Amino acid sequence: MNEDQEALAGFNGIARLFPLPGLVLFPHAVQPLHIFEARYREMTAEALQTDRLIALVLLKSGWEDQYDQRPSVHPVACLGRIIADQPMPDGRYNLMLRGLARIRIVSELPVQKSFRLAQTEIIADVTSDDVEELMTLRTGLADMILPRITNGPVREQVQALFHGELPLGQVCDLLTFALPLPPEGKQNLLEIANVPDRARALMETFLAIVSGESKPISSTPGKRFPPDFSAN
Repeated sequence: MNEDQEALAGFNGIARLFPLPGLVLFPHAVQPLHIFEARYREMTAEALQTDRLIALVLLKSGWEDQYDQRPSVHPVACLGRIIADQPMPDGRYNLMLRGLARIRIVSELPVQKSFRLAQTEIIADVTSDDVEELMTLRTGLADMILPRITNGPVREQVQALFHGELPLGQVCDLLTFALPLPPEGKQNLLEIANVPDRARALMETFLAIVSGESKPISSTPGKRFPPDFSAN
């Protein structure tokens, strides 16, 4: 059992919530974070002193007017473990957070802390016993996405993902995290526990984005496409 599995096995269901606009984390993906607000510095300090777990959750639209309070968040989040941390002299942190599992927020807890806590439950992948169906979906995704990638090293990385041993659910999650899809589209895919349904929804979302687009997807200035995948 590795450190991620141990952390997930010891998770008691109470998650520290880190609500953010425009960012959706997925299991097995790694996200760099810069922590600067006082309440989230407190959250990070507590996580580092205990289980190193934080749940990244997407803010719902209209969050701007309530950001300093408790704006509404989507009900499904991704629980992550801090795998690297760099405390700074002024109290800020640079973190690397690796997604562990989907979680559903059951209820938020009344707390005296500056950050939000919630009672949550883990959402497990629901897959199919039909191996042919899973292989057909995997091939369909590869045939749809690979021709759109022109960057050679990136294409090799994505090919390795399709040809590797990761199950289809993880492949879909890493692709969704890496592809330049809108946050709400990523959130919709995060909320799909059924793996074949997730693969079909990813294909539909991808088609909707690229339809009418004349240029193949390549690296966006200032961003890696795709970001580095977790080795876990």
